[in-house]
Amino acid sequence: MRLGPRFLPFADAATTELPLGRLLRLSLFQISVGMAVVMLSGTLNRVMIVELNVDAWLVALMVALPVAFAPLRVLIGYRSDHHKSRLGWRRVPYIWMGSLLQFGGFAIMPFALLLLSGDTHGPAFVGPLSAAAAFLLVGVGLHTTQTAGLALATDLAPAHARPRVVALLYVMLLVGMMISSLIFGALLSDFSQLRLIQVIQAAALITICLNMVALWKQEVRDPARTSPDRVRPPLRELWRDVTAESSVRRLLLAVALGTAAFSMQDILLEPYGGQVLGLSVSATTLLTALLAGGALAGFAVAARGSKRGGDPCRTAGFGIVIGIVAFSAVILAGPFGSVLLFQIGTILIGLGSGMFSVGTLIAAMAIADRRHAGLVVGAWGAAQATAAGVAIAFGGAFRDIVGAIASAGGIGPALQHSSTGYAASYLLEIILLLVTLVVIGPLARHTNQMSENRSWRLGLAELPS
Repeated sequence: MRLGPRFLPFADAATTELPLGRLLRLSLFQISVGMAVVMLSGTLNRVMIVELNVDAWLVALMVALPVAFAPLRVLIGYRSDHHKSRLGWRRVPYIWMGSLLQFGGFAIMPFALLLLSGDTHGPAFVGPLSAAAAFLLVGVGLHTTQTAGLALATDLAPAHARPRVVALLYVMLLVGMMISSLIFGALLSDFSQLRLIQVIQAAALITICLNMVALWKQEVRDPARTSPDRVRPPLRELWRDVTAESSVRRLLLAVALGTAAFSMQDILLEPYGGQVLGLSVSATTLLTALLAGGALAGFAVAARGSKRGGDPCRTAGFGIVIGIVAFSAVILAGPFGSVLLFQIGTILIGLGSGMFSVGTLIAAMAIADRRHAGLVVGAWGAAQATAAGVAIAFGGAFRDIVGAIASAGGIGPALQHSSTGYAASYLLEIILLLVTLVVIGPLARHTNQMSENRSWRLGLAELPS
């Protein structure tokens, strides 16, 4: 009992108000979100293109649909902050509704995909329309569940434990992604349409079960707080109030820029390893594990730093610097033909991304200490998810354009190589990281001691750890 809290990862995130068992049970909603992310952007992406022979542009459109809903996370957070109900719950209805949407999307998805592949005698538009509806339902559900779930964690955790709670929740998200990707890969190795239906509908059942367990007896009912007679302040007024400080706007801009910089490589890293360095499929698959391991280390570093009184924006800044070094290593791995340098760069990308994500979320939750938790966490999630989706789409297009120009000799014979398009994309990511460092820098230039007798502002001095 004495050694446990010291050596068990994130055991110190538990408090009297939120014991470890209850915290771990709450974090199950992140497992279901991670499973949905892997299913949409990983497993089904490959299955639709390879096994079902769906056009790549149509697959890209389907995968991008959930991102289109990401900006509405602000509205979800705001509505959960000011939910009206005689039952007395604010967050539970939104997590529950998000779970139902995920379940519904997964329930109809396998049949929609079969129609999309052309296995139907009905009108041609039925397949794309039903597949779009399924992807959109899952996307709306995971955004709703995650926004309300993080807001509930903010409500339940005391201020001093929130940084470690955030880190634990994101570890669970990563764990959910890693475990589900391995299970989906194993189950679909011997592909058949029947097996696809079974796997996706099993994901639907697991999602609803995990989220029900996560929700059970977490939020205390308070009918006075959700009384239908209470006046709900307009969203525009609250948003203007929250973003009145330039530092708040600066933080959200840094989140968008930094996330875009770290996310652009998501669909480029494995092709770079295979096309430029000649790695096998199994070797490039290992990159996912290296990236995840680096991210886990980043979460741990961010949590440990916050426990020691470190500022979250400074932690995010260190993550950006590590990211610059990481992308430089990846670029240099091509000319040097060094697989080891490439693997080190991949680990560092995960480390920097993990530190940046957790650091900025901790900073957002510090704002929520004095503002509306759902609105602020929703704004952070909207900025992150939207930037990630746009960056992934742009990164692939940018690589193709630069690569085509280079192959045609448009930028000189020295750069007429398959690695040029990739190197240009990674260089653009380094530039974005430098811009992010400039944006977030002023937030991390003071010590994080907050004076009680001065007006509140979002600066380093005003961000409690």
